[in-house]
Amino acid sequence: MNFTTKIIVIGAGHAGIEAALASARMGIDTVLFTLSLDAVGNMPCNPSIGGSAKGHLVFEVDALGGEMGYAADRATIQSRTLNLGKGAAVHAKRVQADRALYKSIMKSTLEAEPNLRLIQGEVTEILTDGEKKMVTGVKTRLGETWEAEAVIIAAGTFLTSEIFVGDSCYPAGPDGMTSADMLSDSLRSLGINLQRFKTGTPARVHRRSVDVTGLEEQLGEDEPIPFSARTECYAPDAVNTAVCHTVYTNLDTHRIITENLDRSAMYSGNITGTGPRYCPSIETKLVRFAGKERHQLFVEPCGRDTEELYIQGFSTSMPVDVQYEMLRSLDGFDKAEVMRYAYAIEYDCINPTDLYPTLEFKAIGGLYGAGQFNGTSGYEEAAAQGIVAGINAALKIKGEEPMILTRDSSYIGTLIDDLVTKGTEEPYRMMTSRSEYRLLLRQDNADERLTPIGRKIGLISDERYERYLEKQRAIEQEIKRLSATTVAPTEEVNTLLKSLGSSEISTGIKLSELIRRPELGYDLLARIDKERPTLPKAVRTGAEIRVKYEGYIKRELAEVQRGKRLEEMKLPKDISYKDIKGLRLESAEKLDKVRPISLGQASRISGVNPADISVILIYLEQKRRSDR
Repeated sequence: MNFTTKIIVIGAGHAGIEAALASARMGIDTVLFTLSLDAVGNMPCNPSIGGSAKGHLVFEVDALGGEMGYAADRATIQSRTLNLGKGAAVHAKRVQADRALYKSIMKSTLEAEPNLRLIQGEVTEILTDGEKKMVTGVKTRLGETWEAEAVIIAAGTFLTSEIFVGDSCYPAGPDGMTSADMLSDSLRSLGINLQRFKTGTPARVHRRSVDVTGLEEQLGEDEPIPFSARTECYAPDAVNTAVCHTVYTNLDTHRIITENLDRSAMYSGNITGTGPRYCPSIETKLVRFAGKERHQLFVEPCGRDTEELYIQGFSTSMPVDVQYEMLRSLDGFDKAEVMRYAYAIEYDCINPTDLYPTLEFKAIGGLYGAGQFNGTSGYEEAAAQGIVAGINAALKIKGEEPMILTRDSSYIGTLIDDLVTKGTEEPYRMMTSRSEYRLLLRQDNADERLTPIGRKIGLISDERYERYLEKQRAIEQEIKRLSATTVAPTEEVNTLLKSLGSSEISTGIKLSELIRRPELGYDLLARIDKERPTLPKAVRTGAEIRVKYEGYIKRELAEVQRGKRLEEMKLPKDISYKDIKGLRLESAEKLDKVRPISLGQASRISGVNPADISVILIYLEQKRRSDR
């Protein structure tokens, strides 16, 4: 059977969902293929969304008009903001989600989208026009041919995937689903280079078999700000209904792991793929940090209507008998009943330097990659790439200019620039330290940075945009009030300041100046702020951060302006770097491979130094003069 559509998305994980919804909501007929309709939006690892840097990505996806944050809000069973003891740049929202509810919400959302068809089926071949070097469609295992103008591959960890538990190894995807082997062969036949990565997940245990009475509780926050601007407020009987706990490995745990290290698939030689450095297995932690006497683990529920507990930080590829020993060595786990065994999974992915910043393949027009297929790890990184790929595929079909997010605009821009410019030799994880503009890229101002872009693209409704403008007006108004309100040196004021470890005042001082003191903050000064209006937490937070970090923000904005010169200098697509005199051979080879779109991107390629950029600048100026 032959079918026709505009955009085909392969994979209904977090990247595929965002890609398909974005293109469909932009008015493009879209088909989304998944290996199983029961696994749409699956969270095979921890059912949590957000965290350090990852939470920033979720806010940004939402600001562009994506779905992850809104679904996560509705599936939240506990919400916490991490790093509150540090600066605003690293404050990060993280929620524990109901895994089954999240999947159900996402499936219903896809099914209700008018321009989107959700189909259970395995895509086995990418069809192309070799002469035009353009994608033309796909074929499925059942013999269907689908013609399309763009194809987005968001295959996750399913490409020729293998599960490892000790000496046991078998072809399968996450949660024992079918692996997709034929698509890897099709990609290789098109000249696409694949690399082998590895990730893993801990065991799940039955709640009744764990005694949590001696474990430290982790409770949710009192006034959580939702991920999504579409969520007006959390339902009071839904959020923070779950209690998480912490537990620690001990010397006995370490002994069991060390004595059985040769039985781990990671250390027996069975696994050849590269694993994530920042989310290693417990056995890798012991090898890497041999002198550490204990490691912190988190005991987290998988949902409201399940008894499964997830042991975050206890990922392993040990055989099942060792897994039982390891678990039962933990405090409160001496009678632990395993419901799902831990496993490692190895899979094919691409070298992301084969992509443009639009996430389109350089060698095949209309073919895009997103998510773990691009060499990343994490649900949030996947969703961020998915919405970018979906938007750009739709814009290409419409004949409009692509959306390329810059490093100073977003963590999404930083993530994609890192991938397509530097590549990755391990599953890439977003971290705040990867951005040079951390104070500008806060989670509280994601809407300010990206909602106008989402509006221009067509993913932000008139009603939502007006609410965004109203929030910005409220923040600006409160900043003006704080800057204009003078606090007198009364006894009440100085008593409060003294109790908070701050110096007393002898003359009047503006509220904004008090807020800038490191030991003080907006909420701490409520008692002496007599004219304070009642404002939503998002407005209060936005106003406080802008006031408190005003000087630092101005400095970073100046840094952005200095860097824009190189970003605005676009490089011709047909430039031959090997023909540029004075350019080192190593640099020319790397530039030819990455094909940067600007001098700014060229300057970030590993091995390209400032002298090389100067040579290119001279070459471009000479070419400009000769073309006159």
